[in-house]
Amino acid sequence: MKTESASSPRWITLLGAAVLGAAGMYFSDPMRGRRRRALLQDQMRHLRATTARGADVTARDLSNRLTGMQARLRSLLSRRSAIADDDLVVARVRAKLGRVVSHPHAIEVAAQQGQISLRGPVLAHETDNLLRAVRAVPGVTGIDDRLQAYKRQSGVSSLQGGNARAAMRSAFMQENWTPALRGAALAGSGALAVLGLMRRRPAALALVAAGVTLAARALSNRPVRRLTGYHAGNRAVDLQKTIDISASPQEVWDAWANYENFPRFMSHVLEVRDLGDLRSHWVVRGPMGARIEWNAGLTECKRPSVIAWKSEPGAVVEHGGIVRFDPSESGTRVTVRLSYNPPAGALGHGVAVLLGSDPKREMDDDLMRMKSFIETGILPRDAAQHGTVASRSLH
Repeated sequence: MKTESASSPRWITLLGAAVLGAAGMYFSDPMRGRRRRALLQDQMRHLRATTARGADVTARDLSNRLTGMQARLRSLLSRRSAIADDDLVVARVRAKLGRVVSHPHAIEVAAQQGQISLRGPVLAHETDNLLRAVRAVPGVTGIDDRLQAYKRQSGVSSLQGGNARAAMRSAFMQENWTPALRGAALAGSGALAVLGLMRRRPAALALVAAGVTLAARALSNRPVRRLTGYHAGNRAVDLQKTIDISASPQEVWDAWANYENFPRFMSHVLEVRDLGDLRSHWVVRGPMGARIEWNAGLTECKRPSVIAWKSEPGAVVEHGGIVRFDPSESGTRVTVRLSYNPPAGALGHGVAVLLGSDPKREMDDDLMRMKSFIETGILPRDAAQHGTVASRSLH
């Protein structure tokens, strides 16, 4: 037992020393170390500002929720001594219907001294959620269930159309967490990490990993599958940018359609090669100079309004995007939406940002280079490659 407990700190020490050594070599590089240290300082300042804003928002959200809990508690305690106005109870029930059933207009609601009467057709799989939601409405003392449940909506005129409602889930199961829940998760993640480190056993690393994952979930406000990239498709990280260019939509679209020229505008794109049938092969420079390659295909191509693409199955970096070109007073408004799934998902994205490879900033810089070229005709000097602009386009 003593041997096991003594060996664990050595592994942790060795791992920490290796990480510190690699970080020291990376940031002390004589060629790029200064720029990397400056980028890290910028990231730390941004993190401090974001943390301060997050703490303020969390405190206000927690205060508001405590006030709401007090109000609900007073309402529960006063239910037996006071009966809410029937019109008010009906209004509360009707407000709840739209969240739990797909055809709230088909249900008639009446109230008498808190006793709710429900009539009308409803889909069978929505009935339990409906009754459970109505029972939880303040002022409701009972339910007179006269609903007509149908397994299918075919043949029932009042059940046509409508939007399916997802089952009500707890705040913990929601994709977007509230500020108060994120604050609580951060506190819990710290407790898990400390507990795991105190035990000093290899199995305790699972607690540390759980704490780190929970902290990343709270800080990023992304589901774990998008954080890790597991079954996230190309939606681990979403980026969006809008820019105005002083040129016609046709001119701007043609510049984008010449995708083989992207290395002349984009600092991280080394090569784009046409494969035919609206397919292309991409070679980009990743974090720490890593060379990453994949194949992509166009999914939509309409001159001069839209270009969309998606990586082919098996790509190292699954991604997809769409660019829209809308006429504006100054010429063309370009809206770029990009989603991608780097190795290790959004966690990998965060590591890349710390290492000085920020896709959001790179996209902003690349769009400014393309804007400058289209408006002036002068090739930028800080792109990945230079050369004569090819004339090939996709139209």
